[in-house]
Amino acid sequence: MMEIKLLLLLFVANGSPILAARLLGDRWRKALDNGRILSDGQPVLGSSKTIRGLASATLITTLVAPLFGFSWMTGLLIGSFAMLGDLLSSFIKRRMKYAPSSMVFGLDQIPESLLPLLIIRPLLEIDWLQVATVTAAFLIVELPLSWLLCKVGIRKQPY
Repeated sequence: MMEIKLLLLLFVANGSPILAARLLGDRWRKALDNGRILSDGQPVLGSSKTIRGLASATLITTLVAPLFGFSWMTGLLIGSFAMLGDLLSSFIKRRMKYAPSSMVFGLDQIPESLLPLLIIRPLLEIDWLQVATVTAAFLIVELPLSWLLCKVGIRKQPY
C-alpha cells in the first residue's frame, strides 16, 4: 500500500505543473533559466521549465501528501525533489541537443521518480526494493498515462 501511495504522490508532483499550465495559461510562466544559453549554444533548461511549474509541484504535493497519510514535510520533499530530478533530466537533454519538451525514455521518468524516493527513504524507512518498485512502476505507467492525458486534452504532447 505504501508503494501505491508513493506512486500516486509522484504523479501529483509531476502532474501539477501541467495542471497549473492549463488553469493559469501564461500567468507566472517565467522560465527558470530566464532564457540563458550556455556555451554549447543550448538553453540551460528550456522554456518549459518554469517558476509556475516548480511552485505548483511543491505547493500541491505538500498539500496533498496528508490525504495519503504522509506529513506535509514528506510532500514538500517529494514535490521539490521530483522537480529537481525533472530539471536535471532537462539539463542533460539540452546538453545532448534534444529540444525542450522532447521525450527520452528513461531519462524523462527515472530522475523525477528516483531522486525524491532516495531523499525520503530514511524518513519513511522504506527499503531499496520499495524504491526500485515505485521507480519501475512510474517508468511503466507514466507514458500510457501521459498519452491518455493528451487524448483528453490535458497534455499537449503524448509523453
